[in-house]
Amino acid sequence: MKLFCPLLLLLFSLTVFAQQAVKPRPSPLAIVSARYKDTYLKITYSQPGKRDREVFGQLVPFNQVWCTGANEAAEMTITQDLKINGTDLKAGNYSIFTIPEKDKWTIIFNSDLGLWGAYNYNTKMDVLKFDVPVASLTDVVYESFTIIIDQKNDKADLLMTWDKTKVIIPIQFLEPKP
Repeated sequence: MKLFCPLLLLLFSLTVFAQQAVKPRPSPLAIVSARYKDTYLKITYSQPGKRDREVFGQLVPFNQVWCTGANEAAEMTITQDLKINGTDLKAGNYSIFTIPEKDKWTIIFNSDLGLWGAYNYNTKMDVLKFDVPVASLTDVVYESFTIIIDQKNDKADLLMTWDKTKVIIPIQFLEPKP
């Protein structure tokens, strides 16, 4: 019995330590939205943090499909058709993937939903794909990846910012069809 108690205590402490060592550090979930008349736009994404790491080109490799955040792929819901970067996008739900490069990002709206990361990204499910230029900034703008919708009436800029990088995607809300 004297040997059993210390062994039980040791086993319990190793179990607790092992659980703490493998526990992932979660990225917070964020939601941004905009409304124009009957059109509602909502984006849900996770916000990974910089945490003294080199972000683009290292943590997020260049020329590879990224889930645009962390954990689950970013998802967008729109209730009415709208134009993104000058191209029509039908009302619906979409995953948002990106392919960051040093001078431009490829923005992808994909009809496959509920994906973890970009591991099962399928190009056959792409609905809209285009390139936007990168704005390199002199100072770190946000410690965490941040999406902002800067709306001015029926127009908005969808900003994706992190570290010293920003991309701007123009959005045009359309008048509802009768």
